[in-house]
Amino acid sequence: MVVLLGFIDDVIDLKWRHKFVVPTVASLPLLVAYRGPLSVVVPKIFRGVLGGNVYLGLLYHIYMGNIAIFCTNAINIYAGINGIEVGQSFIIGCFIVILNIIEINLQENVGTTEANGYVQYHMFSLTIMIPFLFCTLALLKHNKFPSKVFVGDTFCYCAGMTFAVVGILGHFSKTMMLFFIP
Repeated sequence: MVVLLGFIDDVIDLKWRHKFVVPTVASLPLLVAYRGPLSVVVPKIFRGVLGGNVYLGLLYHIYMGNIAIFCTNAINIYAGINGIEVGQSFIIGCFIVILNIIEINLQENVGTTEANGYVQYHMFSLTIMIPFLFCTLALLKHNKFPSKVFVGDTFCYCAGMTFAVVGILGHFSKTMMLFFIP
């Protein structure tokens, strides 16, 4: 659905208000199927007051829906400068792969049943990100200055939604937001 949004945006130049609605609608099946934790870990300095975890429920679902909007538009905002949107996607993808490898190694040393569940989440993330990285690397070869390939909004929205899906289903959506800061 997001690739279709990108194509339509390339063809008829959608208004910004539509660019917020469509990723939200596209992320609804993902959010309905989400079976992970709906709570956040409280920082150590506030644990005496709030406890170890705070259950957010519906607010966490709204947050995850906003991640889909943010990730797609954060990649798209640089569109038009040769190679920068593809380069940004490649760099963020590399850091996601590194994060997954580190987390898998840390969780395997713990050896609990809960840790094995997190290993599965990070393995899923790697399963999506490794092919994405190699496709993006091949695209970057032809998209750097002077560009021979125009990726348009189709790639930007696809890459952004890929990051959102991997962050949500890999259970590191808060860390995903840190990768977009630079």
